[in-house]
Amino acid sequence: MSWYERAGLSLLHLMDPEDAHGLALKALRSGLAPGGGRVTSPRLATRLFGAEIPNPVGTAAGFDKNAEAIRGTFAAGFGFVEIGALTPRPQPGNPRPRLFRLDGDRAAINRFGFNNRGMDDALPRLEAARGLGLVGVNLGANKDSADRAGDYVTVLERLHGAADFFTVNVSSPNTERLRDLQGRAALDALLGRVVAVRDALTPRRPVALKIAPDLTEAELGDIAELALAHGLDAVVATNTTLSRAGLRSPARGEAGGLSGAPLRERAQAVMATLRRLTGGKITLIGVGGIGSAEDAYARIRAGASAVQVYTAMIYEGVTLGARIARGLDALLERDGFASVAEAVGAGE
Repeated sequence: MSWYERAGLSLLHLMDPEDAHGLALKALRSGLAPGGGRVTSPRLATRLFGAEIPNPVGTAAGFDKNAEAIRGTFAAGFGFVEIGALTPRPQPGNPRPRLFRLDGDRAAINRFGFNNRGMDDALPRLEAARGLGLVGVNLGANKDSADRAGDYVTVLERLHGAADFFTVNVSSPNTERLRDLQGRAALDALLGRVVAVRDALTPRRPVALKIAPDLTEAELGDIAELALAHGLDAVVATNTTLSRAGLRSPARGEAGGLSGAPLRERAQAVMATLRRLTGGKITLIGVGGIGSAEDAYARIRAGASAVQVYTAMIYEGVTLGARIARGLDALLERDGFASVAEAVGAGE
């Protein structure tokens, strides 16, 4: 990390966390943020959702909810971007404060509640970003919706031509009863509706499912079966956790989803379980507690074809993606892998 980025992070940490995040996005959008530049190599080049991307390190949903800084995020060195979650209608989310740093744990707790300006607001910026790289949209449901499954379909239909893939988010803990959609019957019905729309639209856009880390092996088994049965294109594992085990920071008692370093081991275990349950028949994307090249490499060896980061940037800056990619390249070379694809699941 450069002195410039380190100084910027120090200043941001003097601010309210949500205000600091907004300022960081403005810096990315304006080109003032440090840039890692495009990072790639023959080993790092990856095929994801049918597209060639320079490296397998992307940003997780929640980092850029409203598609404000796509160009700047690619310039920082990330291989792909996922924006959102976006809902059909704008919604303010939960009252502030709703984002808390846990410095002693290198973690964060948020209870945003799908705050975003809505799909119509994001559409022009998504369209303007076409051609910059692989861009996905995380699909969300309005809190007061009478048909949450219908909300996912609505956003998919509206933004179909402006994004490269879509992720069904049923795993945020901050919208009341949203995680109930991970139950077998509800999820089966939801995926049936979303996949029907996916298959009816041209061109076909890949659809992924993002799951929580707080699932039993039996529940993961249900999800694996449904993902395969519905022909999903990927599973993203995992979202934030409700666990507070082992935390030391004063803010550990705040309500919301925990992300960052404490999630690493659980998200890693979920990845390995999903790899085993799906037999390598579906693409897996790893997220949760990834803050270094070693973390990314471990997730890939557990079965992930690509990884995403978010919370670690609070502590390591926006060039973290580029640094992880370069470190991953060195690890692949050290172990004799000619590509990321060769390393996927190698730790089984």
